[in-house]
Amino acid sequence: MAVTKSAIPQHIYIAMRLLHTMLRVGNLERSIRFYTTVLGMRLIRTSENAEYKYTLAFVGYGTNPEHAEIELTYNWGVESYQLGTAYGHIAIGVADAYAACEKIKATGGNVTREAGPVKGGNTVIAFVTDPDGYKIELIQRIEAPKT
Repeated sequence: MAVTKSAIPQHIYIAMRLLHTMLRVGNLERSIRFYTTVLGMRLIRTSENAEYKYTLAFVGYGTNPEHAEIELTYNWGVESYQLGTAYGHIAIGVADAYAACEKIKATGGNVTREAGPVKGGNTVIAFVTDPDGYKIELIQRIEAPKT
């Protein structure tokens, strides 16, 4: 028997929050530099687990619970991953996608789709790729903070 949303108490949905997205990375310092220097996030915290040989770095524009974060996971000795076909992209709201692309290029980022209207619509988007090949969509939003 399938559980429908109406069968689950509404207060459970109200209490849910998106906390973070985890990305496995091949070079933690390179990834931290990309997300902080190129995309303007800040390094929130790091932790290392020597027993299980991994290091975590959390980056974002703010901290939980007000803002979702990105967890960069470096498994010691693993330099690359196959991204697979299920992953799509992370989306970030920006005030001006055109200006954001220029700033990203000026700081060494890789813009893979220049800013412009989405096909069949008016929303201005752009895409950048991080050093591990993950796609990041920039969506121009009037209420987004200035980049």
